[in-house]
Amino acid sequence: MRNDLRITYRYWFPALCLLFGFTVACGPTTLAEAGWDQVPSILSQIIPPIFPDRDFMITDYGAVGDGRSDCSEAIRKAIAACHAAGGGRVLVPEGVFMTGAIHLKSNVNLHISENATLLFSRDVAKYLPVVYTRFEGVECLNYSPFIYAFEQENIAVTGKGTLDGQADSSNWWPWTGDSKDGWQAGQPQQGKDRDELMLMSDQGIPIEDRVFGEGHFLRVNFVQFYRSNNILVEGVTIRRSPMWEVHPVLCENVTVRDITVTSHGPNNDGCNPESSRNVLIKGCLFDTGDDCIAIKSGRNGDGRRISIPSENIIIQECKMRDGHGGVVIGSEMSGNCRNVFAEDCIMDSPNLERALRIKTNSLRGGIVENIYMRNVTVGKVSDAVIRIYFNYAEGDVGEHTPVVRNVYVQNVTSRESCYALILDGYARSPISNVNLEDCRFEGVAQKNIINHVVGLRLKKVYINGKLQ
Repeated sequence: MRNDLRITYRYWFPALCLLFGFTVACGPTTLAEAGWDQVPSILSQIIPPIFPDRDFMITDYGAVGDGRSDCSEAIRKAIAACHAAGGGRVLVPEGVFMTGAIHLKSNVNLHISENATLLFSRDVAKYLPVVYTRFEGVECLNYSPFIYAFEQENIAVTGKGTLDGQADSSNWWPWTGDSKDGWQAGQPQQGKDRDELMLMSDQGIPIEDRVFGEGHFLRVNFVQFYRSNNILVEGVTIRRSPMWEVHPVLCENVTVRDITVTSHGPNNDGCNPESSRNVLIKGCLFDTGDDCIAIKSGRNGDGRRISIPSENIIIQECKMRDGHGGVVIGSEMSGNCRNVFAEDCIMDSPNLERALRIKTNSLRGGIVENIYMRNVTVGKVSDAVIRIYFNYAEGDVGEHTPVVRNVYVQNVTSRESCYALILDGYARSPISNVNLEDCRFEGVAQKNIINHVVGLRLKKVYINGKLQ
């Protein structure tokens, strides 16, 4: 009986400490170690799909790799045949294949061979009819993402080839309404549509009545899986996207591995798990126009209505170059986020602004908890190595006070930054239980900014060589 009690104490007491945010060492492990001990169990649940050994060559269905011919129908037929046969690979061979929207079906692996390019059409009509999607965390019917799956399982996009969205300052990006993205006076822009969609969400308008698409100007995401499970994105290079690149929504069992994202347009986030569970992002290179990895869970009323958190997100061995942040949570996180683990990453660029970033406000609300980062090497970032900020965008103008708690950072080093830490909460909701251990921040120009924080603990933390 005594041994049973010891075992119970060892495994359950650390878990209770994590739940309630206690900051003492629990039994034989620290709280940080107890958190990291969850990773093997989470990884054991993330199993990439396996496909039958059958190939469906798109050229057998009429595709021509000359970069001009429309291959949309050929690709659709190959996917339909693969799905009907019980699954396999839809193979894109060497060449440049022009296409519109691609809709994946269960048990289909879209495989882009080395020296192959899927070149997505600039004709927005190729992304109709509208599909059930999200724009910045709000549900609507809009143009289809370039590669899309809705309520499917066992699906993949793999290979050493390239996905090229052809977005630039003359196509898709000007819809932002910003001259730096190519917009010119008199051209259409997304501002009116975006405001209308946000109002629809606030008013609880049914999704079927939130219809955009033709005649509207909400940009699409590149790869989006919606309400789907058992997903693999591996090996491909993604470039020139209208906005977010890889976007699983309401998904489970997702592996994003060894991809390269090089896209510097507006809102060109690299990977955005949203309201998704058990996600592995490993060995990827992100060089982006916005956040490299941004974890989300719906925005404002929609996020609270659906109320599905992002949880059990593991990030390993990734490289981050340009971007607003390396590992980011928010700002669309009204449905909460928990259990994020980032380790063994390298972040370095004068155009990378932060390494770890949590951004929210009192319109977004939401709870962010149990965030872990370790063994991360940061070269130069232009803002803060770690920034947790409650006054993002609209600021403190809402009724949904956010909560951020239980943040553990170990063995993170940086060479140059403006700040080491910016931690800026609310007086009524201070950021709580932030722990840094074995960290060195060199070349720091400004003092930390610490507002409304309780339980900040620094152990063997050096800033410009000085122990804090």
